[in-house]
Amino acid sequence: MMRQIFPTFLNVAACLRNSCLGTTWMRIGRQILLALLTFLGLTSLASAHVSITAGTNPRAVAINPMTNKIYVANVDSANVTVIDGTNHSTATVAAGTTPIAVAINPVTNKIYVANSSSGNITVIDGSNNSVTTVAAGTNPFAVAVNPVTNKIYVANLHSANVTVIDGATNSVKTVATGTTPYAIAVNPVTNKIYVANYSSNIVTVIDGANTTTTTVAAGTNPFAVAVNHVTNKIYVANVNSADVTVIDGSNNRVTKVAVGTTPNCLAINSVTNKIYVANYSSNNVTVIDGANNSAKTVAAGANPYAVGVNPVTNKIYVPHYSGNNVMVIDGASNSVVATVAVGTNPAAVAINPLSNKIYVANVRSNNLTVIDPAPSAFERPPD
Repeated sequence: MMRQIFPTFLNVAACLRNSCLGTTWMRIGRQILLALLTFLGLTSLASAHVSITAGTNPRAVAINPMTNKIYVANVDSANVTVIDGTNHSTATVAAGTTPIAVAINPVTNKIYVANSSSGNITVIDGSNNSVTTVAAGTNPFAVAVNPVTNKIYVANLHSANVTVIDGATNSVKTVATGTTPYAIAVNPVTNKIYVANYSSNIVTVIDGANTTTTTVAAGTNPFAVAVNHVTNKIYVANVNSADVTVIDGSNNRVTKVAVGTTPNCLAINSVTNKIYVANYSSNNVTVIDGANNSAKTVAAGANPYAVGVNPVTNKIYVPHYSGNNVMVIDGASNSVVATVAVGTNPAAVAINPLSNKIYVANVRSNNLTVIDPAPSAFERPPD
């Protein structure tokens, strides 16, 4: 039945889209199609997805939207899988030992991979996949890029410092931080860098112009950090105090917002000024309104482990580590609009807003799931 009816209605959708009947009839057509799909139990088709083989234990993923290339750090195979987003072909680039994090400068088309066990950074030239190695501190664990200044910042977990790499020359400088710098984020507008120090419960603020530092108090075990460059607000997830520290970048004053249990990741939609916090142990997502720090809770599946935002579509993607799926939240309503099955233990997500493709790294099945949302003919029409 599906094979007979579904192609027919695809043709109807095309006719409606291309005819002179206009927007009203197109909306009616979409409603009919959505109703039919629901009746037939085919709403799962709203998100097509494919699987791409990666290395062993893929833990981090980043995208260069300008080249449509995806870079996956494979922790236990000491390499990076490079995916061409146009055709899903792959290449493998050797990295250091235990590549744990990856960040991209889309301006220079350079990719920076933090190798925790070998204490260095692999620099990949995106034009030809050639590599250069730059020394870092002890156990480099997180990396962030300022594309405006072409500086790269590497948080070294067990040497209590940050390695600053000059992207033009690969020369390095070291800046002291708190204990166990675990996460790092950059505001390219203000040229400030924010380092979450897990064991000392502080955030180190680095001035990118002169590498001077300021210390800001956080909650218990700051675990993740993200920056809204539009509002100049910084959000720090404190994994063992069930709250988020909000830092005003203009004066370093702080506010705390209560969230769920074990907040381990957060992401920002700078267009809507909403912040999404994945709470691993309470199985929910806290949505913070950046305008007034009010919070709402969205129920999630088993162990939400990461969160990604598409600011163009206002959709939020939350991988469930123990549920082996990804929850899709509509940012306009905070409703869950889809759940997409992925590989085993999804631990990272990245989104290309230009192609509207979502890439999920599955650590135990050693692959990536590529989620391609529904064609526009099957989107739910506005109310």
